[in-house]
Amino acid sequence: MKKLPALLDSTRMLACGEDLGMIPACVPETMKELNIASLEIQRMPKSPEKTFDDPATYPYLSVCATGTHDTSTIRGWWEEDRAVTEQFFHEALHCEGNAPWFCEPWVCEMIIRQHLASPSMLCILPLQDWMSLDGEVRYQGDPADERINIPANPRHYWRWRMHITLEELLSRNTFNVHLKDIITESGRGIS
Repeated sequence: MKKLPALLDSTRMLACGEDLGMIPACVPETMKELNIASLEIQRMPKSPEKTFDDPATYPYLSVCATGTHDTSTIRGWWEEDRAVTEQFFHEALHCEGNAPWFCEPWVCEMIIRQHLASPSMLCILPLQDWMSLDGEVRYQGDPADERINIPANPRHYWRWRMHITLEELLSRNTFNVHLKDIITESGRGIS
């Protein structure tokens, strides 16, 4: 409370705190008091009683995301632990049967739609997760290669590069129209 108010008063920008993992108990209340947006990640719930969070319950003063530069992408996470994937498939996506072995585009779309529908003021998703919506646009190699940073590994940082050019991405009309449609349907589109 000594440094943050001065920093916040020096700018008109919205502040967002990375309040993930093990943080002091005072952090949530301090952020709330200072109007600092929280960061909400579905697979990293703030409550220790939950395995997954529900994007529909996020506070307005938050940024919801499927992951960060320090986490695996949706597709990479899907393949990390089969038991967790099965649990997520049933509990968070409310699907029946066995979860697909790989995070198919329809699964990625369900997850992204949950995030777009959240009450969070901002929904900021990694580009790799947006691209995962289309089986032809997404990276065709190992999804683990899409991870940007592994904090515990000093030799694996900021290595990810988009696998197609911007010009090629812009030329993918079916993908771009679909992306625009799901964003618009969520009410987050710009009119």
